[in-house]
Amino acid sequence: MRIAFSANSPNGLEAEVHPHFGRCPYFVLVDVDNGMPQSVTAIPNPYYGAHEPGQVPAYIHQQGAKVMITGGMGGRAMQMFDQLGIDPVTGAAGTVGEALAQ
Repeated sequence: MRIAFSANSPNGLEAEVHPHFGRCPYFVLVDVDNGMPQSVTAIPNPYYGAHEPGQVPAYIHQQGAKVMITGGMGGRAMQMFDQLGIDPVTGAAGTVGEALAQ
């Protein structure tokens, strides 16, 4: 299963989780199998700085993620992720690795 994290940097599991999914400069994609990370990829957020409603959820969907973990997002964004079959998870803090372990 692929999990997407909003991130402050492209430092993989060591990147800090960004407090808002749409305004993060990077996403870290973690492929997990049997609870263990199998691959970690950092990609730039093409909508960093400015995005229209729905662009970021659609982009995360295109990346094949089934879960989006971030510090926070609004109710409308959560509904958009749900409609795309992606579970939105908020309240994450610390590094991507720490958030993944939780």
